[in-house]
Amino acid sequence: MRSSDGVVPVTSRYDLPEIDAFTRTYWEAAAGGRLLIRRCGACGRAHHYPREFCPRCWSEDVRWEEASGRASLYTWSVVHRNDLPPFGGRTPYVAAVVDLAEGPRMATELVGESEPRAGAELEVAFRDGVPVFRFARGGGEGDPDRRRLPLAGGGAA
Repeated sequence: MRSSDGVVPVTSRYDLPEIDAFTRTYWEAAAGGRLLIRRCGACGRAHHYPREFCPRCWSEDVRWEEASGRASLYTWSVVHRNDLPPFGGRTPYVAAVVDLAEGPRMATELVGESEPRAGAELEVAFRDGVPVFRFARGGGEGDPDRRRLPLAGGGAA
């Protein structure tokens, strides 16, 4: 949103989304601990990031679907310097691309203490309503803290 003088105000957090009418469903689900993807009714393919059309066949017959939250690590990079808030306080952190079990690739952050390795089994977690991934712990759906991450201050995300 621009001010009357045409200047775009600077946000204090670069890791939180700008929610619009279309993505509101996605971000509200994430705030509730659910990861959504879009699936095409015409060709059946799932996609992520959310779009109003299928990127494969261009059909507008797409719908929201809850993802399993399972993924495998495709690639990653350890970020040692980032001056944008709040990333500077998180360095080093792992920027990653994961293959969701449903098929799409997703850019995310990998959290946890384990050493990244290609193909590692991951599960979704949420920090401040934003999906991040961590190494699967084998607790599955019955693990009560499966989707909540401790915050730096000791609370739950």
